[in-house]
Amino acid sequence: MNNTFAEPLRRAARLAAASCLLLSGGADAAMFDSGLPAGWECAGHCGTLAADGVVSLAPGGGSRYAYVSSVDSTRSDIFLPGVDDVAHSRTGSSLTSQAFSAIAGAQLKLQFNYVTSDGGGFSDYAWARLLDTGGQQVALLYTARTRQPGDVVPGFNMPAPDATLTPATIGIQGGNPAWSALGDASGQCYEAGCGHTGWVASQYTIASAGTYRLEYGVVNWGDNIYDSGLAFDGEASGIMPLPVPVPVPEPAGWGMLLAGLGLVGAIARRKRCA
Repeated sequence: MNNTFAEPLRRAARLAAASCLLLSGGADAAMFDSGLPAGWECAGHCGTLAADGVVSLAPGGGSRYAYVSSVDSTRSDIFLPGVDDVAHSRTGSSLTSQAFSAIAGAQLKLQFNYVTSDGGGFSDYAWARLLDTGGQQVALLYTARTRQPGDVVPGFNMPAPDATLTPATIGIQGGNPAWSALGDASGQCYEAGCGHTGWVASQYTIASAGTYRLEYGVVNWGDNIYDSGLAFDGEASGIMPLPVPVPVPEPAGWGMLLAGLGLVGAIARRKRCA
């Protein structure tokens, strides 16, 4: 089969298999084992990692987790609406999932680990939220923010999350966090407040059936140095990813397909006449 048609068919088969997994088992805890899934959109710096530095694999997760990091990002248009400091100089990154349909009562069971090399008064922050197809927020799933002293989760001076967090509040595990997603800032620290939260759980029930997306983000607040990042994983039940659009064959490709079908038809006719 010509590669013009083979690859879209293979992609469709992979998506169908993923959908069956979600519907039958209700879990996608290993969804990042092969990298970021098809249809996910990154703005800035995103990726996946195995256990690395201070960030272990998520409890019950797969062999890799996903992350967003402010490292090398030039995006100044990424922030969490409602945060009181959106006018400050910043760079950030976000990762948005492909659209998925959810039944009423669908469960999101997410896990996250906030890591920062920026302490002192430079309050970098991160979040995850549930969006509708128009990009409007349906629910704030969790927040985290650099702070010394005090709780890092939920993020201070940020909107309260709609999900249930376990533990409900948590401070920073201090130190110079070594994590490759921090780039040159790995193992560095600007004043007290650096470190990581360890894995925190977030659980949310989607009330109404509909089509949604997940958004994960991180912002380097106030400056562009001493980066921060967010590692995340999770599972869900009662959802099905919508198909990712596949490339439409160009006219030449259609011609090859039609010619191939004509050849098959001619061979069949010859066999019947023989």
